[in-house]
Amino acid sequence: MQINDLSKDAVTWLEVGDDAEGQRIDNFLLRIAKGVPKSHIYRILRSGEVRVNKGRVAAEYRLKMGDTIRMPPIRTAERPAQAAVPAREFAIAFEDEALIIVDKPAGVAVHGGSGVSFGVIEQLRRARPQARFLELAHRLDRETSGLLVVAKKRAALVRLHDQFREGGIAKRYLALVKGGWRNELQHVRLPLLKYLTAEGERRVCVDPEGKVSHSVVRLVARWQNFSLVEVELKTGRTHQIRVHLAHLGFPLAGDDKYGDFSLNRELQKTGLKRMFLHAARLNLPHPLSDAPLAFESPLPPELRNFVAQLDAHEKRSYGMDTVWPGSN
Repeated sequence: MQINDLSKDAVTWLEVGDDAEGQRIDNFLLRIAKGVPKSHIYRILRSGEVRVNKGRVAAEYRLKMGDTIRMPPIRTAERPAQAAVPAREFAIAFEDEALIIVDKPAGVAVHGGSGVSFGVIEQLRRARPQARFLELAHRLDRETSGLLVVAKKRAALVRLHDQFREGGIAKRYLALVKGGWRNELQHVRLPLLKYLTAEGERRVCVDPEGKVSHSVVRLVARWQNFSLVEVELKTGRTHQIRVHLAHLGFPLAGDDKYGDFSLNRELQKTGLKRMFLHAARLNLPHPLSDAPLAFESPLPPELRNFVAQLDAHEKRSYGMDTVWPGSN
């Protein structure tokens, strides 16, 4: 439901469906009344102009299926026209009535913002106008490829968020780093802090004042100048893998924020034109049935080709001749 559904001059009545069941009333209003200031939303809640089943409710009230919401007239400032979002379907690893597992390509943001007009979620919504609910359950960096979870029901989204927060979802990534990673298994526990550069760009660094962050790194293959590692996230901080590995002296190949920039320029000449980070494995209980689900995404061709180049020019000192997953 969008702002266009709401009258600017008369009271509007809305009925809650399964796409909003369990959502807080304040978050529901902010979603359907895009462009309305938060302060106005909370004012009409406090004043009782918004009513649920003819009664006043607090901002924390969670909607129930069939609730009837009274919306007062709302006026919003005219917003400049934006470029239309192109419809796009992505490679799908799994889909049912509750969720979609998208195999995201590199170079596509998961959502609009920060200078990006649209991303995976906006393009999916445009491609599926009949879908009543599509929301990201988590995020991947724009240059990271691989498995991305999208919820098709609010109940599934709430459960997925709980699972991510409680550590019930296992996410494993493949990353190629500069240098010779030595340990077959290493736990990295380094707190991460977000900050803004002088230019206003979002960055992350290791800092004692940061949030607890835990990555588990397993060695997959090692050459003379590079190592392929699998990283399991125990926490899901922004840029966690990139910052943890760079801080330890093993920057990701092709990383334009935390990497070795001179090395990246050389890698572009030899065919690696993106960051080598791929969300390769995902294990989770189904958010509605609790049935165990397991997915794998093969390395994209450009990453497999670069590994093949390494094998052609550098001798492996660790690892088998093929690279899991999707190396065959």
